[in-house]
Amino acid sequence: MRKRLASITVAGLIAGVAVVVAQAPASAAPKAPSGDLQAGIKRQLAAGIQVVPKQSAAGKLAASSTANPWTALLPDPGKVDKYYWSERAKAASASRAQQKLAQNKGLAAANPIIHDEAEPKGTNGANDTPATAELIKGFGTGKKLNNKVRVLGQLDPDALPTPSTVSPATEDDGSIPLSFEFNLGTSRGAYATTASIGDGPHGTAGDGTGDFDFSKVHARAGQQITAATSGDLDTVAALYDASGVLVAADDDSGPGFSSLLTYTFPDSGDYFLMISGYGLGTVLPADPFDSGSGLGAGKEGPYGITVSLAFPDLDYYAVDLVAGDVLGGSVTGVSPTLIVRDPAGKVVFGSEQDASFIYAPASPLPGGGNAVVSYVAPRDGRYTIQPGGVSGAYDLTLEAYRPGPEALEQGTTQTLYLDFDGARVNTAIFGGPGVRQLSPLQGFLGRWGLTAADEDKVINQVIATVRENILTDAKERGTDPRIGLKILNSRDDPDPFGQPNVHRIVVGGTIAESGVDTIGIAQFIDPGNYATEDTALVLLDVLSDRTGAASLNTYITPASNKIKFIGRALGNVISHEAGHLYGSFHTDPLNATPNLMDAGGAFPGLFGVGPDNIGGTADDFDYDFGDDELTPDEGFIGTEDTLNTTAWALVKGKAK
Repeated sequence: MRKRLASITVAGLIAGVAVVVAQAPASAAPKAPSGDLQAGIKRQLAAGIQVVPKQSAAGKLAASSTANPWTALLPDPGKVDKYYWSERAKAASASRAQQKLAQNKGLAAANPIIHDEAEPKGTNGANDTPATAELIKGFGTGKKLNNKVRVLGQLDPDALPTPSTVSPATEDDGSIPLSFEFNLGTSRGAYATTASIGDGPHGTAGDGTGDFDFSKVHARAGQQITAATSGDLDTVAALYDASGVLVAADDDSGPGFSSLLTYTFPDSGDYFLMISGYGLGTVLPADPFDSGSGLGAGKEGPYGITVSLAFPDLDYYAVDLVAGDVLGGSVTGVSPTLIVRDPAGKVVFGSEQDASFIYAPASPLPGGGNAVVSYVAPRDGRYTIQPGGVSGAYDLTLEAYRPGPEALEQGTTQTLYLDFDGARVNTAIFGGPGVRQLSPLQGFLGRWGLTAADEDKVINQVIATVRENILTDAKERGTDPRIGLKILNSRDDPDPFGQPNVHRIVVGGTIAESGVDTIGIAQFIDPGNYATEDTALVLLDVLSDRTGAASLNTYITPASNKIKFIGRALGNVISHEAGHLYGSFHTDPLNATPNLMDAGGAFPGLFGVGPDNIGGTADDFDYDFGDDELTPDEGFIGTEDTLNTTAWALVKGKAK
């Protein structure tokens, strides 16, 4: 949940400016920053660095004020404490892994295949591309195959000397032109040094615009830089190219609040490593060529840093999957990342974290590693898996399963029940306070200028939208030939929730009623749909506010077909939450590709509003599931096929 390089629109965050002042040492209060602090906040969010205060690394984490960002459709993702959720994911995912081990004790299960890396230890170059990936034979979901494999491998990059201890840089080194050169070399090398944020002319003892430490790196294409900070200072690391473009950033990937930035250079040339102290909108200079272009001082103090430059060892393994196979992977050891590529070599899921606690308890997918991935294969083919790291041994677990509904009787169909009548819900499953009564859809119609007489028309449009989004599109464009879904609702059908294979989405209630600060939230993200009786919420207070980017009223004018717009917008949000229950993660709300799984902040796009910025007019857009980039804000990379992930979660029981 740390790396992010894209443009972003941010509103409502300037109220936190005082946080920056509070972060500076009490003995030297910073001067008032000049320049556009909102622009600094935007830059910081675009680099994947949070702009809300972090919880202390000491002691137990208190409950977060925001809902789980992986499963929630948040009005403003910029307000997420990423540090909290990263630490929460580590602890909760490790606990889940231990529970799975305990549950599986004594159960008869096939021993996994043991695959030792064929590339001799101490060498590289043999399996360094998808084309030369080592094929794991005998792995798969077929009757004569083993669906589990344990891969034992070693990453052996260019041998590095012991980091040489070098003298700290001299100030002012706060920009690209003033960067200090540690003679890292153009082939390989490593150094360690100490430095301090705040000791330059722009720290709190100077003009207070913020101290940045820049150093120059001469790199060749294909080389990898690793920069690791240490000490008590909450650092931020960033990497710029020679033209001043930010190409990588990291906040808390190291222990505690330390930074750990790893980047493989695509082109030869000079690059510039920057270290700064964490703050609100102040971690990056407005102009990397001007050492005085900061927007205020953040954290200050001493830190240590070790930097290395070498050609990495890349290890690839190939597995044969068939359409609908659900692949799970977990890696331990020196590997902090895990990447899955499709048969064409495209990255389809990459992770730098273990967020497996968001899987349903019934999911068999593995977790408990440094990095965990899940992927539903949309078609037959040879897929590749790449553990990534610097140097040393790793232990990779891969498991493949058929979708959960294929274990049910032939013809069994998942039911999606839309509850518009309000409901008693145990919101503790979403991190809320417990059993709460949620008000019905009818109570919100007046907030959109509708009456009770309009409810049936709104519900009709909602149902039509959900059917088109999930069932019609998957039948027309998906690869699952046996997809099925019953869509029932509280107006027309008896409440089936609690019966087998019934998912429920409650459409109603407010943040205050539920105790969950979100627009929508799903109980789990469940690739393969192994838990077929779960709940999601679509709360209606934010959606019916008078103003705000996430309010439908913002896009309603006399030109709007109000009922069509409100019904379609609600149907899209409902489909988004259903997509989580069927295994899809959030996609990037900031790129040019619209997707029903776009993360919060994609408003008004997710509502289907067209270029005229008015809902319910002729240019409204039909949002769908399909191929789109995962949102890197949540620690993932790759292009997710949300259409087929959904389709294969809804396969109708056993095949003939």
